Amino acid sequence: MYEKTTRSISVTVQPTYLDDQSSPADNYYVWAYRVRIENQGAETVQLRDRHWRITDAMGRVQEVRGPGVVGEQPILKPGESFEYTSGTPLSTPSGIMVGTYGMELVGGDRFSVAIPAFSLDSPHDLVRLN
Repeated sequence: MYEKTTRSISVTVQPTYLDDQSSPADNYYVWAYRVRIENQGAETVQLRDRHWRITDAMGRVQEVRGPGVVGEQPILKPGESFEYTSGTPLSTPSGIMVGTYGMELVGGDRFSVAIPAFSLDSPHDLVRLN
């Protein structure tokens, strides 16, 4: 499990290799990752957008940007949390993901929340990146 807190917003990520959706013979490896975003602060926030940097074992980087997460832009009051599961494929048996969420306060002020870097490790790779 990987965790990082920015401005009282805690982000926890748990990646899981999906053997049943992967095909190592075809250089196709798939992971799911479960994310929990918790507002530990005193102000209500809304998740507006996301930015991911996905790096495979060969150093190739894919950037993903877009509104919200899994089609939602959740509003989190103090003490509330939001969880979702998503996934990513790679053409290598390991990689790393890291990113940010764009958050907005009720008054309109915006800030970025760090998503902790986390390893994508499959049992098909002898070297662990993290």
